[in-house]
Amino acid sequence: MNSRIDLHLHSTASDGRLSPTDVVKLAASRGLRLIALTDHDTTNGCDEAQAQGERENLRVIAGVELNTDSDLGEVHILGYFKHIHHPKLQDALDGLRIKREERARQIVEKLNSIGVAITYDQVKEQSKDGAVGRPHVAFALVANGSVGSKDAAFDLYLSNGKPGYVQRYAFHPKEAIELIRECNGVASLAHSFRSGSIKHVEKLVGWGLNAIEVYYFDHDADRIEQLKTLSKQFNLLHSGGSDFHYVNSDGSRGIGSVWVPEEVGEAMNNETMKNEQ
Repeated sequence: MNSRIDLHLHSTASDGRLSPTDVVKLAASRGLRLIALTDHDTTNGCDEAQAQGERENLRVIAGVELNTDSDLGEVHILGYFKHIHHPKLQDALDGLRIKREERARQIVEKLNSIGVAITYDQVKEQSKDGAVGRPHVAFALVANGSVGSKDAAFDLYLSNGKPGYVQRYAFHPKEAIELIRECNGVASLAHSFRSGSIKHVEKLVGWGLNAIEVYYFDHDADRIEQLKTLSKQFNLLHSGGSDFHYVNSDGSRGIGSVWVPEEVGEAMNNETMKNEQ
């Protein structure tokens, strides 16, 4: 049985493979009643998703997933908003877009220097004008026949230490949390077990974190209970979702595939709705 709530979804606005409209259509077809679009470092798909949500009678929270790096390691922060057009938020995201494009061009140059045939236009074609990233380079390499799969592209060229790798620019987690909160959003720690960021919750809360992703595709009952205990200790809202990017052939990580209690969705929706721009 599918969950009726999914607060972690990606589209072609970043590294997903469905348009914001099609993400919402798929969610509606599966009986969901509340979702959040949380593309990496961009909110560009949110207006489209919310417009389709109105047509489908499906509530869509505008969101973003900010990738951050620091001495804490890689920490991903989900932001949930009533309004996404706060000037400070959009100025910051515009800066990230420019940095992402610069990085993609540098990756293409490094690949060309070792004889791999790929152009920046091919990468941009894969990103469909969304926030460009390494997955789009990987898909371009698959499309032009340089590699057989996305995983092969990362294994051969794009992972850290491989010949096409370029260090990305990213916010510090404190900067990301403060940005979300200053723009009247809810700041939620994403997939804390995968990244190891669970051990930094107290520090992140000190910077303004006010929610944590309790329900996620690799969270078993023990992990969920640990996160519930942490959320109670630090008075954090719960979030949860599938981290959907595209339709897998085996049906895994599909929209609504992670059970999220309806009261979690209602609490998040209520918190975002009360935060005025």
